[in-house]
Amino acid sequence: MGFKTPDFPPVDPETFLQKPLMERTKTLALHWCEYGFGTPKMVHTIYIFKLLFFYIGIGVTLAVLTSDIGMKPWEIDQWWDQPIVFQKLVMWTMLLEALGVAGSWGPLSGTFKPMTAGVRFWAKVGTLRVRPWKRVPFTAGDSRTIVDVGLYLAFCASLLIAICSPEDGGLVNEALLFPPLILIGLIGLRDTIVFLAARTEQYAPWIFFFAVFDFVDMIVAVKIAICIIWIGAGVSKFGHHFGCVVAPMMSNSPALPSRKIKRMMYRDFPTDIRPGKISNFLAHGGGTFVELALPLILLFSTNRELTIATVVGMVIFHIFIVSAFPLAVPLEWNIMFAYATVFLFAGFPAQDGFGVGDINGGLLLLVLVIGLTFPILGNLRPDLVSFLPSMRQYAGNWASAQWAFKSREVEAKLNKLTPRPHLNQIDQLTQGMGYPDPIAEITMQQTIGWRTMHSQARGLYSLFMHHVPDLDRWTVREAEFACNSIVGFNFGDGHFHDERLLTAIQKRCHFEPGEFIVVWVESQPIHKPTQTYKVMDVGLLDTPEGGILERGWWSVPEAVNEQPWLPNGPINLHVTWTKDGYVRPGNYVVPESLRPGGSTTPAATTKSTESADDREGQPA
Repeated sequence: MGFKTPDFPPVDPETFLQKPLMERTKTLALHWCEYGFGTPKMVHTIYIFKLLFFYIGIGVTLAVLTSDIGMKPWEIDQWWDQPIVFQKLVMWTMLLEALGVAGSWGPLSGTFKPMTAGVRFWAKVGTLRVRPWKRVPFTAGDSRTIVDVGLYLAFCASLLIAICSPEDGGLVNEALLFPPLILIGLIGLRDTIVFLAARTEQYAPWIFFFAVFDFVDMIVAVKIAICIIWIGAGVSKFGHHFGCVVAPMMSNSPALPSRKIKRMMYRDFPTDIRPGKISNFLAHGGGTFVELALPLILLFSTNRELTIATVVGMVIFHIFIVSAFPLAVPLEWNIMFAYATVFLFAGFPAQDGFGVGDINGGLLLLVLVIGLTFPILGNLRPDLVSFLPSMRQYAGNWASAQWAFKSREVEAKLNKLTPRPHLNQIDQLTQGMGYPDPIAEITMQQTIGWRTMHSQARGLYSLFMHHVPDLDRWTVREAEFACNSIVGFNFGDGHFHDERLLTAIQKRCHFEPGEFIVVWVESQPIHKPTQTYKVMDVGLLDTPEGGILERGWWSVPEAVNEQPWLPNGPINLHVTWTKDGYVRPGNYVVPESLRPGGSTTPAATTKSTESADDREGQPA
């Protein structure tokens, strides 16, 4: 990998694109194991520059110089434990998330040129929005109106006003904290996208505590809230999914340049690229254990040395995530949490009167209700709650989808979406960056190679094998990336691109039946070993069945136990409902080069069942 030169897969572009789909995904998945996305170091440098100079530099300068505390931005030892600086940096982080220049920004999230999506979509009348609930009055429609844009701009302005305000008794004036809370609440009733993109589930409770609690209760409440976030993420990492996240994440890390070490993340590269012992250790030793044990120590420790050591551990944890550059690129979030750890637990330790026992009992109950309701509900009923307020960030257990277009010409219909500040990613690469078409296509297909390394993809591609005729000739896209170019944000949650968004797309693009097939899977509930799926034909969304062709479920352990390229054919799919008269048209044949042995296996006639059987929870 060079500073400007990517590590492109070692294939002949013209002949490679003629190969069967799963052969291509195997090649790209193996390339990912050693090189990740192959992103030039220049791109990582841009992210680091944005983090250091835009987020930290401007944020700290604004927070310190507007607070009347008589300190300079570079005097870190003087201002790091100032409550007003902490408050303002929390709101600065939320503002950048709301503008779309923090998480889910840039090439690693599928916005190549221009690199910024967010504000370019959300401040423009007519762009697509997704409302959370149909029954809420005055929220009908799927286009942003002048009201939506007005609420959004007012919310951003209210945060900036609070950030730039002088101190009031050592804190931000309480009256300035209510407008952003009210505005983001109103936005959330009409627009799921902006509400979640602003990371409202993370920062709005903190701002609420700033506004209504006295100082001691405020500090302890934020301590409890941040520990709920950590512990919720730690709980979500139990199970089979997270190991499948860590291995490809580490392969994509520029901080780990050794191909030999990257190969060690897998069981037996290149024949078996399921997560290896090192990946599982990092997942559940460096991930699950850290996010469960260290927050509890921080919350209840009254020993200064133990507290400081644990603070250092949590800071290292967040810096490690930053160094890996995960594709959602939540860099600002991790830096904020690293600073919050130091501010809260080193600056205001429990032994100095800032322990859980020091908060008002009624307020403690309120904090727990606010903090635990959505994580509990979201783990039990992931269909009702996004994985963000469920506190399941980057644990691998997310709703996911893949899109299949009959041809590139069919995919191009998405460019009929107007106003839309971004073209399809393939067109961003060819028209915006001058990539030759085959190079651009392979670049985009690297994202589906990446997806196959995650647990959900084994089921999603099994569905394609059954439901898409002549699959090898179709154009397959990673839905998370595609969604980002349509609504300006995605953070790995398939709820951003479920039937609501697909219906809005179809109203404008008019796909014919059989042109655009979507396979979609819900997150795994914490108490079940299965994930439920649905297959949709976007051209049939206006039918009574809502475009759904089939519903069913698969066993998570079975999906995890397969290789990404499905050499044994599709995993078992347990059908629970089929559209009346629908017959699966898939005729996929496992290529000879992928089969571990045995005869050619037509996917349309094997490994599927109409109901639950004794294979549930069994490995393939």
